[in-house]
Amino acid sequence: MTAGIPSRENPVTHVADLPGRAARYAEWPSWADPAVVAALRDRGVAAPWAHQAEAASHAYEGRHVVISTGTASGKSLAYQLPVLSRLAASGKAKASGRGARGEAPVVTALYLSPTKALGADQLRSVSSLDIPGVRAAAFDGDTPMAERDWVRAHANWVFTNPDMLHRGILSAHGRWATFFRRLSCVVVDECHSYRGVFGSHVALLLRRLRRVAEHYGASPVFVLASATTASPASFASRLTGLPCVAVTEDASPRGARTVALWEPPLLEELTGENGAPVRRPAGTEASRILADLVLEGARSLAFIRSRRGAELAALGARRILSEVDPALAETVAAYRSGYLPEERRALEAALLSGRLLGVATTNALELGVDIAGLDAVVLAGYPGTLASFWQQAGRAGRSGDSALVVFVARDDPLDTYLVHHPAALLERPVETAVLDPANPYVLAPQLACAVAELPLTVPELEMFGGAAATEVLAELAERKMLRRRSSGWYWTSRERPHAEVGIRGTGGEQIAVVEADSGRMLGTVDPGSACFAVHPGAVYLHQGSSYVVDELDLETGLALVHAENPDWTTTPREVVDISVLSTQEKQDFGGVSVCLGEVAVTSQVVGYLRRRPSGEVLDHTPLDLPEQSLHTRAVWYTISAELLGLEEPRRRASNRSATAARSVGEEPAATGSNAGPHSADEKPAATGSNAGPHSAGEKLAGSPATAARSTGEDPAATDQSTPTRSAGEPVGARSAVVRGSAADGEVGTGGHRVGTESAGPVGTGEESLANGRGPVHEGGRAPGSAGLVPARVPGALHAAEHAAIGLLPLFATCDRWDIGGVSTAWHEDTGEATVFVHDGHPGGAGFAERGYAAIVPWLAATREAIVSCECPTGCPSCVQSPKCGNGNDPLDKAGAVAVLETVLGALRQHGS
Repeated sequence: MTAGIPSRENPVTHVADLPGRAARYAEWPSWADPAVVAALRDRGVAAPWAHQAEAASHAYEGRHVVISTGTASGKSLAYQLPVLSRLAASGKAKASGRGARGEAPVVTALYLSPTKALGADQLRSVSSLDIPGVRAAAFDGDTPMAERDWVRAHANWVFTNPDMLHRGILSAHGRWATFFRRLSCVVVDECHSYRGVFGSHVALLLRRLRRVAEHYGASPVFVLASATTASPASFASRLTGLPCVAVTEDASPRGARTVALWEPPLLEELTGENGAPVRRPAGTEASRILADLVLEGARSLAFIRSRRGAELAALGARRILSEVDPALAETVAAYRSGYLPEERRALEAALLSGRLLGVATTNALELGVDIAGLDAVVLAGYPGTLASFWQQAGRAGRSGDSALVVFVARDDPLDTYLVHHPAALLERPVETAVLDPANPYVLAPQLACAVAELPLTVPELEMFGGAAATEVLAELAERKMLRRRSSGWYWTSRERPHAEVGIRGTGGEQIAVVEADSGRMLGTVDPGSACFAVHPGAVYLHQGSSYVVDELDLETGLALVHAENPDWTTTPREVVDISVLSTQEKQDFGGVSVCLGEVAVTSQVVGYLRRRPSGEVLDHTPLDLPEQSLHTRAVWYTISAELLGLEEPRRRASNRSATAARSVGEEPAATGSNAGPHSADEKPAATGSNAGPHSAGEKLAGSPATAARSTGEDPAATDQSTPTRSAGEPVGARSAVVRGSAADGEVGTGGHRVGTESAGPVGTGEESLANGRGPVHEGGRAPGSAGLVPARVPGALHAAEHAAIGLLPLFATCDRWDIGGVSTAWHEDTGEATVFVHDGHPGGAGFAERGYAAIVPWLAATREAIVSCECPTGCPSCVQSPKCGNGNDPLDKAGAVAVLETVLGALRQHGS
């Protein structure tokens, strides 16, 4: 893969050889049904591994258990063995009539997976064993209506997903009465994927499942399977509400793996915004590596961060291969969610048969088809968590053979940090998954569904959060959705609430993408990302074909497109406002305050840029799309004027300038970024920044600069040193910020530049950076202060915010698009310079809390990522964002380091 690359340009920054491991076996348990053991032996399983036997015995003996071991460690056998043994014995009892006497009761089982691909794969695995008496069947969105009645009446092991359990099973549990009455086991596969808002919904969904089962007299055992994760027993207990035993010692064999960390080279012929150096895109690099692997005959997967990226990577690999041998181009394809069911099934069959050698995929295959014999995996960008990294890496060498894993860094602060700090990727323990079932935005709709299923009694409140549930129920009763009686709470409407509750945080029914000329449905997009992915003018890719969106109708859930193959991509731009609603925790550190609380964020996609593949911006097109509001949780830190190095008289003068600016309708300066909800594998970009004042209704033009000049003020002074306000205040008294959002799913921050166009670049830090390794501050810097002049403060905070958003996923189990942020040189709610980082989901998902708890290591890693970058004044690998709506200006790399050093110094000096 590196053949022909000069040694001085070698993109490989680190190579680690991970040793193999021998297997440890156990005897088949005495309780295992002989027919099941015989079928497994025929498949080649001579004996179970020790961890499989241990977990299976816990489940068979009635203990709730979570098995948390590595990828390809055979976790499926740990639940298949006890479930199939129970079902086989049940089938024999039913055939002989003994079940009526209780000697071997007739039982059923339920299997839950986060993706349809994984559920279909596990169903194939169980069905292929052909155990007498086992009637396994799928019940999901792809199940034909004609088959659903048969599944309800006859299947004794139902394979489904949380979405169908929520909408199609619990909502109509009366039709499933026989199944629930016999329910003995619930399998929750890949449970580590249930995190954030989705995980919080699933936690409450499992409590609803328990209630319904208990209503019919059943008390099923829960068996959870998880990738290696921290504190699996604690997490499983939070997810199910039940005490769980953990099995964590992996006894499976593992082939040796070589892990290569790969940083794409800088492109000498191209520069990015403001002349910054740029690297070859990770998706492009992964596409080339995938083609090289296919040429060598290696069966390979390339994990790409977005649907668009997966399509482009497959196209690129096919193009390279077609130049060598056109037949090889047919051995590469893309795989992602959003395909129609028959398309997914055809691709899965081609994967299993080996007809496909290379597949560019989203995380839809991270948990999906169990493909044996893969030789290599390429990861184009950090997948957001260490658990996902090792899960994706583990797809290679799944038969115990040696394998290659290549991690290709995106031009992103976190990825750059990881390829230069390999221990943070390869030696750090896996994170604990974060979920918050008490989130009122999650709890309220889940309680409404629970009450609609069965009246809720006071003793049942504890499983739903006790006091938090009581408070939410009172609010629902006040809104006349429920009725409170002495015996409990009752649903008052004839309509069930389930259809209106999206458990993945997507906010409603999917948007159908339809080709206008033919009426053919190409795929679907979740409504939370529709304004980003299929806004009018957006480029939409489907199975290698390009389409341009003509119309988006959110009310009817329809996006109309036409076929076109443009040589440009689209990048949305978004206006964002933010305000503090409440401060729940606050710590003061001598001029620096760190806070955790609730904020209000208002956003609106207001336009999009057309870009060539080189990054060149062709034009900006305004859009008129509806505004979206978000009440969520945030962590923020403030810095006093003294620690920034600003003189008090200068700040008072700035305040007077701000008053003058507001008198002509302007808003104070702010920068920011924000994220919105997303589907299981398409993560819409959603962050933004703004460097200057404008009203909520303004577009991206630089009119505020003109307004500032009309007052006779100095544009640079007004724009760069005025105090600022943020969101949620009345129009005319708040600061709106603009964020950029990637059509390809990658995430950055954005905004727009105001009031400095005639003054040239501001606050780049070029004059203050020595060899790109650290700041050289202005003369007269006070001890412990950042030593910044007022004009540099917005750029310094903006750069620090960009980098901090990029590094938080290192400390919280989140993806970068799960969070957003805003930075401002003066915020009305705090009275000081402030940097916010907030959750991108209503009510929060627990990520801000993680940032608050890890504030010192988080900001220290942020500083290290900036200082370690080789660029002189800022680039996408440190402080720039490719989606920044204000063109990454102002950004002050040296100023960001100075700010972070000052904040960290105060935290360490005054912290306990």
